Amino acid sequence: MLDLIVKAEEIVKPIFEEISKTVQINQKKVLDAFHECNISNRHFVSTNGYGYDDEGRDAIDRLFAKIFGCEDALVRYNFVNGTHAISTALWGILRSSDTLVYFNEPYDTLKQVISSLEDIGVNYIEANFDNLQKIVKNNKPKLVCIQRSRGYNFYRNALTCEKIGEIISEIKRVSPETIVMVDNCYGEFVETFEPTNVGADLMVSSLIKNAGGGIAQTGGYIAGHADLIEKCAERLTAVGIGRHVGCTLGANREILQGIFMAPHVVGEALKTAILASKVFELDGYEISPKAEDFRGDIVQAIRLGSAKKLLAFCMGIQNSSPIDSNVTPLPWAMPGYEDDVVMAAGTFVQGASIELTADSAMREPYVAYMQGSLTYESGRLAVEEALNRINE
Repeated sequence: MLDLIVKAEEIVKPIFEEISKTVQINQKKVLDAFHECNISNRHFVSTNGYGYDDEGRDAIDRLFAKIFGCEDALVRYNFVNGTHAISTALWGILRSSDTLVYFNEPYDTLKQVISSLEDIGVNYIEANFDNLQKIVKNNKPKLVCIQRSRGYNFYRNALTCEKIGEIISEIKRVSPETIVMVDNCYGEFVETFEPTNVGADLMVSSLIKNAGGGIAQTGGYIAGHADLIEKCAERLTAVGIGRHVGCTLGANREILQGIFMAPHVVGEALKTAILASKVFELDGYEISPKAEDFRGDIVQAIRLGSAKKLLAFCMGIQNSSPIDSNVTPLPWAMPGYEDDVVMAAGTFVQGASIELTADSAMREPYVAYMQGSLTYESGRLAVEEALNRINE
């Protein structure tokens, strides 16, 4: 197994060099934003109660907007996950009789959110590359949401920013008033551009994925046009209150340090994913994306073909983790999913997919979806252990 990994590393070495260049560009972008926003020690101060005049909270909003090249951002530790942030945006923007179009099937946990919107009279349509233009032209939707990551779909690659830009241009050409939102989970800092740089009106994600850098303990963000951000803020709190309240309880420093570390950590995660891709390809497994493919997110999918091998893979990732390495991952009825889900996540922050996790719905074709890794060196050890477990 070790010989296989060494061989894979030699093959992907030029790809690692390109990733390092991307990390350098993104790190400069983040550092420049810290300087322009004059981030200082006073922004670490904890507030409680109503959180009036929380300088750190407001500075973080400005910082994220600067990094992502948009007008405004709403960054809050009390977004419990990416689904919560996306749900807040959907409920903040859509009203009864509005039409919501989803490009690519939404992630499993969003399906119940969409059903609740249908209950109040929102019209819902799913679209793909073949029918998007026709659907948008005929329905003039209030909102089109683009699912960037693959979700639990082995056959759908994550969208790159170039492809997202093309999709947005097509939408705006036939329906200029339509708002376009991108679910950017797993996508930040994979490229030197973000969806907001290629025309997205809104972009949403979790802070225990890429943008939290493995340091933020919870939270999420919504970034984009200022008027839309205000609607989302009023949905998160209350109409007339919006973003002007909300204490931070000491979370500011971790959010700031997390976004500062994010470009580097995402680079480590990408290197781990690329290594896994090449190693399992050499060992005869079908993988997506391939090591040489241009990527839109940090997720690596490995088609294992059986429940037994999927559980063995997750066992290898869990046993190679720094936390709860003695735990055996077992499928369970995770809230928001149609099938039982198995998740390996021996992480410092519970379920933080940027640290190194592997998960999957227990259904054909039994694909392991691996993401994250705070360091390439620990990711390399985990890939070796996962391969060993499967071959045993």
